[in-house]
Amino acid sequence: MMAIAFKSLLLGFGIAAAIFALFHFAGSWFFLDGRRPFQLNFTAGAALGLALGLLVHRILGAPRKAATDAIALAAVPGMLIMAAVGSHFAVFFPRLDPALDKVFGSLMLWFYGFALAGALWVARRA
Repeated sequence: MMAIAFKSLLLGFGIAAAIFALFHFAGSWFFLDGRRPFQLNFTAGAALGLALGLLVHRILGAPRKAATDAIALAAVPGMLIMAAVGSHFAVFFPRLDPALDKVFGSLMLWFYGFALAGALWVARRA
């Protein structure tokens, strides 16, 4: 079980690093004006989070019953890091409008919430 916990934490730090890099280099593409881009961002966040939650046990080689624990351990580093990034949004993303911090935070919660929902589904079906 310790190996799964360690892998989960590593996965969580890796996801947080990937999200940070994605928004650092391509952040302006996520915050286009208009209703359609906003809906597409949140749909993509939900789909990617759900896919992560549904597949986390396979990614980590964990039993299906451990999917919830695995995604919780993977989500904690990302949520903590993204909360710090969101609270200092203009420092981390100087090319983006600082008022977008709330959209960034909502998108992160949306992603991690759907990841947890997917893992709960997998664990309940085990």
